Amino acid sequence: MPVISRFYGIAVFMNYREHEPPHFHVVYQDQEISVEIKTGIVEGKMSKRALRMVFEWAELHHDELLENWERVRTRKPLHKIDALA
Repeated sequence: MPVISRFYGIAVFMNYREHEPPHFHVVYQDQEISVEIKTGIVEGKMSKRALRMVFEWAELHHDELLENWERVRTRKPLHKIDALA
């Protein structure tokens, strides 16, 4: 699973064998979620604090996430995305 960003112990990644809709995965400690890029719908559970950081990061990098989704679909290398500052 290619990690595209890491911040505050949170790892964000996308898989090459994925299904629609466009989404990304997040792991923090023993918690894991997936987040739809366009809607923000979350599957899984994560602490409120970590989830807030994920949403803040995703909002800042929305276009980059969609670009990486297209790269996943065409099996191209993913671009790293800046961490949450």
